[in-house]
Amino acid sequence: MHNDKQKLIRRLKIVEGQVRGLQNMLENNIYCIDIITQTSAIKQALSGVEDELMEGHLGHCLVNQIKEGKTKKATEEILKVYKLKRK
Repeated sequence: MHNDKQKLIRRLKIVEGQVRGLQNMLENNIYCIDIITQTSAIKQALSGVEDELMEGHLGHCLVNQIKEGKTKKATEEILKVYKLKRK
């Protein structure tokens, strides 16, 4: 998990920089399409972070819950994640 955690932190720092860049673009009246392109890149980056977190959770945490007989809790978490991703 340590390597994955560091990788996710690095990715989030990149997103942080992208958001700061987006703020500068707005302050400097950059062309709208260029700003929209940047917002799309930020959304994709955050989606990638979500995907990595979900994969880790499903592959580790939920598997352990099922092994421990906590299938109801595991099912509830799967449904919660599914509903969040649909928004």
